[in-house]
Amino acid sequence: MQTADHTQTTTEASRAAARRQQILSAAAQCFREHGFHGASIAQISKIAGMSAGHIYHYFENKEAIIAAIVAQDLETLLTMTAEFRAACNVRAALIERAADAVADQLDPAAAALKLEIVAEAARNPRVAQIVREADEACRRELMITVRVIRSAAGHDDPPEAIGDMVEVLASLFEGLLLRTIRNPALDRQRVAQRIQIAINDLLNQPG
Repeated sequence: MQTADHTQTTTEASRAAARRQQILSAAAQCFREHGFHGASIAQISKIAGMSAGHIYHYFENKEAIIAAIVAQDLETLLTMTAEFRAACNVRAALIERAADAVADQLDPAAAALKLEIVAEAARNPRVAQIVREADEACRRELMITVRVIRSAAGHDDPPEAIGDMVEVLASLFEGLLLRTIRNPALDRQRVAQRIQIAINDLLNQPG
């Protein structure tokens, strides 16, 4: 049976998590609309409906907010790769889920935010470190997944070959961020189907 103190602690943790998410959503909106440098803590606090001091209670600065946003995206990807490897057919699971990933990348709001973070990483060493560490973790998990798929098909690839395949996968999906900005009228369903074919072909290439 839960004690009153335990229940109170759980409730407070839930409230804190909700407030953090409220701040992250407000910051994401500000970053999209004004850019990283144009967005201020005052603007974020206004959209979040809380004081600037309250925001600083959860995040030291805007870089810390970006770190939390990047961490959320990474957690989503790590969960997805774990689901792939838990599937009976890892290859089929990856290709099937690719359609959802294409839709996510082609969402204009998500694309604008991700591109703003990458742009800031190009000029801000602290943000660059955040982005690169997340990318390294992402590539590491994808390499494990691709190796499982290739091994099941009878391939014994050197690490650099698996790494090259992962870089191509990353390029396919990250390129979508630009395409949805440059060509918002593109047919998402047809693009998703072509990318699924491209992934299947990539996984069939000689090591």
